[in-house]
Amino acid sequence: MRRFIRSIRAIACLALAGATLNVQAAEPITLIVPFPPGGSQDAMGRFFAKHLATELGTPVVVKNDGGAGGVIATSEVARAKGDGRTLLLATGGAITIAPHILKKLPYNVERDLAPVALIADTPMAIGVKADSPIQTLQDLLDAARREPGTLSYASTGHGTVSNLAAELLSQKTGARLLHIPYRGAGPALVDLLGDQVNAIFTSTASLAPMVRTGKLRLLATFSKTADGTLTVAQTTGDAALDVPIWVGVMAPRATSPELLAQLGQAIANICRTADTGRFLAELEATARCGDHDTLGQTIARDDARWKAVVARAPDLGAQ
Repeated sequence: MRRFIRSIRAIACLALAGATLNVQAAEPITLIVPFPPGGSQDAMGRFFAKHLATELGTPVVVKNDGGAGGVIATSEVARAKGDGRTLLLATGGAITIAPHILKKLPYNVERDLAPVALIADTPMAIGVKADSPIQTLQDLLDAARREPGTLSYASTGHGTVSNLAAELLSQKTGARLLHIPYRGAGPALVDLLGDQVNAIFTSTASLAPMVRTGKLRLLATFSKTADGTLTVAQTTGDAALDVPIWVGVMAPRATSPELLAQLGQAIANICRTADTGRFLAELEATARCGDHDTLGQTIARDDARWKAVVARAPDLGAQ
């Protein structure tokens, strides 16, 4: 990842030296979203695609390519031409986790992908059913220490950010929970409400509707929120447990530095508007509006974090 950071800085220097390329043409830009339609990331992708089309003066279409934790979509972008016509709505799973848990990954992040811009982040959260005897995060940790592996938690899948956030919490606190992986937050929430699992680790966007209707209780978030919800780091006193879920845009590595800079500036212009801030807040997300260097540093930080977590968890090792 050090080489990744150096290459990002080289892109910045080259972009300043060269002329901005014109992306206006008849052929549309495709923004590949590694999730099925209907979720918060899909909504975010469609919002930015709409405004990016206006900003650049060229059509931008969304292509949903879900499956394999984002690996399929990421592979498609990694193989694409570097002509600015194919972009990825990137999240941490396929970029900073998959390289450490999959032996045969069909791409290399440093070699095949280039960061364009950091858009937003949303907190990972821990929730329980509203009538659960577990009232606080401390209750959950204490119970898990008393009877290791007895209390269960649902994640959105093996090797996802929700799974690794729970593993990181376990490694830092000694509280061992039984992992029950699901294929997304939807079925996990169904089983939580049906008393099949004791808790859930997922994004605040997934939990918020049921928290508002009184069906779920939010114990804590893994990063700060606007409403001041208690964070995991505050409960444990460990700043390493600040784990936001970031969303950014990436492109094929072969994309020219000038074009990467132009795309990044267009996304930044969209990201900084009040309309975007309001839209992201509705998704329980916070605008970050970072450039390619900021996204590159975010990727490097998370890559180091998850590499260390996987190394200490044999059941998360390369498959």
